[in-house]
Order: sequence, then C-alpha cells, then structure tokens
Amino acid sequence: MEFKRQQYLQKLIAKMNNGKVKVITGIRRCGKSYLLFGLFACYLHENGVADDQIITLALDEVLSAKYRNPMNLDKFIREQITDKKKQYYIFIDEIQFVEEIRNPYIDNKDAKITFIDVILGWMKIKNADVYVTGSNSKMLSSDVLTQFRDRGDEICVYPLSFAEFHEVYGGNERDAWPDYYTYGGMPAAFLLPSHEEKSRYLQDLFRRTYIKDVIERHNIQNDATVLDDLLNITASAVGSLTNPTKLANTFRSEKQVRINPATIERYLGYFEDAFLVCRANRYDVKGKKYLQTPLKYYYTDVGLRNARLGFRQQEETHIMENVLYLDLVRRGYDVDVGVVEQNIKTPEGKKLRKQLEVDFVVNRGNERYYIQSALSIAEPEKRMQEIASLIRIPDSFRKIVVTRDYIKPWMDENGILYLGVEQFLLDENALRK
Repeated sequence: MEFKRQQYLQKLIAKMNNGKVKVITGIRRCGKSYLLFGLFACYLHENGVADDQIITLALDEVLSAKYRNPMNLDKFIREQITDKKKQYYIFIDEIQFVEEIRNPYIDNKDAKITFIDVILGWMKIKNADVYVTGSNSKMLSSDVLTQFRDRGDEICVYPLSFAEFHEVYGGNERDAWPDYYTYGGMPAAFLLPSHEEKSRYLQDLFRRTYIKDVIERHNIQNDATVLDDLLNITASAVGSLTNPTKLANTFRSEKQVRINPATIERYLGYFEDAFLVCRANRYDVKGKKYLQTPLKYYYTDVGLRNARLGFRQQEETHIMENVLYLDLVRRGYDVDVGVVEQNIKTPEGKKLRKQLEVDFVVNRGNERYYIQSALSIAEPEKRMQEIASLIRIPDSFRKIVVTRDYIKPWMDENGILYLGVEQFLLDENALRK
C-alpha cells in the first residue's frame, strides 16, 4: 500500500535546486524517510534522473557507520559527483548520527568539524542539491533546521491527514472517520489489522521512542514519571484552556507531587520541540491582542493522544477539535484560540463582562476565518450557543461552523457557513468556497 503524501512531495519538487539545504522535519515515525527515499526518489527517476545522480546514505545503518565521521562523509559524497554536466541529488537520512570531531588542521583544541560544515560545503557545489532528515534524542529535526538558519528550507511533515487516510482506507468517509479519530494517522499504525496491535504500537512509540528521546536529550534524571503524568494530563485536557500554574495545581491535588510551574512550562516546551504537541495561543478578537494565558495544547496525532489514555477518554467533541486544529496547521495556516468579550446585565442590573470562545482564529496572509467546532447543531438552542461568539465579531471575515452532523453545506441569515466535518477535511479549499 502506498501513501502518496502529495502535499509534501509537491513542496519538495517546488524547492528543487533552490540553493538551500532542504530539511525535512516532523514527529518521529511520521514518514520523513519514506517521503525522501521513496516518493521523491521515484519522482526524480520518472523525470529522467539516473541512479548515479541520486546519492543516498542512511546513517543509522551499520553499513554507513564509517560515514558518521564528517571527513569520511564529505570525501564519500564528493567522490560520487563525477560529472560537472550532470545535476546530483544528495539524500542524507538521520544526519544527527554524524559525530563532531576535532579539526586536525588547527592547533586550537576547541576547533571542531561538524555535519554543518560538511553540508555548507556541499551547498557550494553548483550541480548538487542537498536534502536531509534527522531526529532522535541527540538532535531533533527542528535543531537541524536551526543550524542552517537562512540557508535551510523546511518541509514539515505531519501524520496522515484525514484526506490521506480516507484515500487508502477503502470505505466511505462516514466509515473512515471513527477509525481516524480513534487511531490517528501514524502510517505504521494504519497498516496494523487489529485494535490490540495498533494500541501496542502507539503506546510503544511513547515508551521506547518519544519519552526516551526527551529524557536522553535533556538529561532528565528523576522526572520520568512527571513527564509521563504531564503527557497524560495534557492528553486528557485536549481542547481545554490551561497553563503551567493550573497544571502544577493538578499535580499537587491529583498526584500529591509539588512541581514548579516553570518546570512544567519547560517540559511542555520539550514536547513541542519533539513535535508531540502544539500550542495554541489565545487572541482577543475585538481588542486585537494576544493574551498570555491560559492557552490550549493539541496533540500532533490523535491516535497518540488516545493511546496515552488507554483509549478510555474518547470524547469525540474534543478529539474532533484536535483533528481540525492540526488539519488547519497542516494546510499552512496560523491558528489561535479566539476570545470575544460580551457585556451583559444581570437581573439585578449589575454589569458583567463575559468571555465567549471562538475555537479557531485562522490566518494566512490577508486571509482570515473564524471557525467553531461543534459535535451537533441539530437543536436550535445548541446552534445558537455555538454561534454566540461568531455573531459578535465586528468584521466581515468568513465565519464557519464545522459539525459532526451529516449535512449539506448551508449558510444562515448571519452569513455563517455550516459544513460537515468530513466535507471540511476532504476539501482543501473548503474555507474559500
């Protein structure tokens, strides 16, 4: 079975020969190597690029161990570039395996040679185009990108979107949705036939890969249990406003553990760096300003989120919100959580200020959309509750309610568009119609 990953393949194609090193980032096991060594290499072959023009190395393999020395790596690659009239494509998988060595040509003992020096040298070869992936406890893929600064070009890869999942699922969208919001879009999990196998795989990813990477990378000695608990608490609170202080209070009341809010904020930052979770900041729509706290965290993959909780907390409303958030980010939008203030009077005549939530304030360039995620709008009272914040936004940008209800798209008297969740997720242009 082939996952086409067209969105990412097209990005690689668009960035070919642009003079920058292409750094493929994303959560581990989401398919970065498959994209580069499988799909992109196949594209090059189909467009007349010969085998000897594609230079590949997977540095996590024992056969490539000698090339973890940057000098050996540089020598090997340059030896493959034999014809100045041909264009060469250099693919390096798991670049972080390259060791830092002392520069043997300089007396200064602190002078080092790293893979950065090697790749920057390759970039000066006029007929070479460089692509790298890399992420483990030693160096995350985001770190690799940082090293190159303006000389690097990022292609961030996410787990399978619902549209990609549905394409290979084999059934209709109504059948595909429950499996997607339960098991998510990690490619290897999709291929497993049973709940038990999918569950074991996703849980093992945390235990043997993600948590291990964070602990080793940041040299965390005694807080492995805290990291586990923090992942569980954030998984349970997906779609809910929170902050480090609130999470510290949860540890104190539920776990009888005292932990500094600053430590929690730092650990959450580690999870973000590893692409495990994403942070959504709050934005005051009327005041046109960001609010420092509280904020929301969403998981990069809902299957991983559900596995953290042993598939016990399957509240579709929060999972659907998580899916929508990640799909909007994947499409290239900046996504915040919106707040609209409403002034009301109590029966006693007292004035109160009430905050109404807009699930997502979505921006890209001069585009803006306000989106509510609603499990159902079948009852008029529920629909009015969902749009209460939208009708109080004093601008003309499009306002949308995405619902689990199976409906045909329609627009109400306020100009608010209503879409079914499958329709929204399967149509990349749904916001613009």
